[in-house]
Order: sequence, then C-alpha cells, then structure tokens
Amino acid sequence: MDEREVVMDFSSWIGNSVTRHDSITPRMVEHFKQSLAPHCFADQPVPPGLFWCLAPDVVAADQLGADGHPKLGGFLPEIPYERRMWAGGWVEFHGQFAIGDAVRKTSRIDDITFKSGRSGNLCFIAVMHEFHVADTLVLRERHDVVYREIVTPASPPVAPTTPAAPAHRWQVNADPVMLFRYSALTFNGHRIHYDLPYSTQSEGHAGLLVHGPLQATLMLNLACQINGKQPQKMAYRGVSPLVCSDPIMVDADPIEAGQLGCCVRAANGTVTMTAEVTL
Repeated sequence: MDEREVVMDFSSWIGNSVTRHDSITPRMVEHFKQSLAPHCFADQPVPPGLFWCLAPDVVAADQLGADGHPKLGGFLPEIPYERRMWAGGWVEFHGQFAIGDAVRKTSRIDDITFKSGRSGNLCFIAVMHEFHVADTLVLRERHDVVYREIVTPASPPVAPTTPAAPAHRWQVNADPVMLFRYSALTFNGHRIHYDLPYSTQSEGHAGLLVHGPLQATLMLNLACQINGKQPQKMAYRGVSPLVCSDPIMVDADPIEAGQLGCCVRAANGTVTMTAEVTL
C-alpha cells in the first residue's frame, strides 16, 4: 500500500469528533500544584497546564492496548504503526479557568499525514481541542501526535550540546515518582512513563520517558512566572525523547518584544522540547 492509498483510506476520519466533560475540583488543583512544586506558577487559582488533566479518554482495562493507551479504532483510526509519541502543538488562551468550573472539551481530528523519516514510516494526527465553560471558549489547543512503525533498536540519541547560560532557568528533579504522579493526574496509561522493563525492553528506550505535556507544562509555568500572568499563546515541538535520570533544565530567553523562547534540556544539554511563547 503506497502513501497515497493510506491517506485515502484514513481521510474519512478527518472531522471525527468527541465531546467529554469534567469538573475542576479543589483536590485536582492541589494535587497538580504539589506534583509540580516548587515549579508551578502560583498567581492564578487554576495553575497553567492543568487543562491537560481534564476530560481524558477513559476506557475499560480490556480496551487498552499493550502499551497502556486506549486501543485505536474509537476516536482515533487504527493506524498500522504501534509506537506513539507526543510531537508538539500549540495552545491559545482565551480566558482562565476557575475552581469549580464544569468544563466541556470537544476534540476533532483535523488532519492525518503519512511521512517517511530516519526512524521509518510515520503517521501524524492533528487533533483540535476546544475547552468551554458554559458557552465561553477558555482555551483552544492543537495537539500533534505521531505514530511510527516498530524499529529495533531505537534511534540513537541526539548528541549533547553545551548550552549558553539562559536568562531564566529552572532545574527540575523529574524522577520516577513525579512521572508516576503526572500519569495519574492525566489518567495516562502509557507504560513508557512508569514501567521500566516495558520502556527499555519492549520499546527500546534508554529508561522511563518524561511526558511531552509535562515538559510543555514546565515551560508554560516558567513563562508565566517571568511574565507575571498567563500568556496569549504557546507553540511547542518535541525534538528528542527525554529519559528520566538526572535533573532536567527548563530554560527561557527573550526572543523579541513580547516573546520568549523556551526549551527543556536533559542533564547533558540535549534539547528535548522547544517552545515559543507570545506574552
């Protein structure tokens, strides 16, 4: 089956949508704050990035795949590749959530694209999420997820670099406990974040991997700390898997007036995620 036939097969899924509901409770907010502390912007009632915990895809255990994710074929199509990674996306902030809000999250498949890369065949799925409280749009997000075919061994890591000292830096101990707690907060069953034998032996990683949205959340909170308030937009991109080991670095530098460039680095200096934040 060539690339053109694959795209045609899955084009009928574009526009597929689902709506889920959730409530922002005091317990949820407190658990989120304490899981990130002290790297959590404290000057708004619902901290930045908590929206990634809202209205997850919840299915019965027998509807999970071997990797811990819900089996494909429900909201997302049955892509013929088994390895899933968080590729990037962007977030537009139209307002702020409050504790007690009843949130409606509508998700829609916006695009499906097949590509070939150094690690083999890839499928990128773009999903648009809109978060409403009553009839008010609070947040709009594009989430790009990539599925890749199984390649053994895993691709070699990106060579480390020696970064220049940033204007702002957080050093974060993203240890297995933090990863487990974040998986619980987001109801994320992906085993690469908490099951070391699975991550290393089945998927070929060098250890447990730090969640993409957790890295994005840390960059967002640092940007809010610098700006003193929530930004207008953040666009982010995954560059390399981040293995849970030594403390990680979350850096930020001004790009131009009203913009910050942020990144997450492994302890050896390797950049694993980048972001541009419009203040």
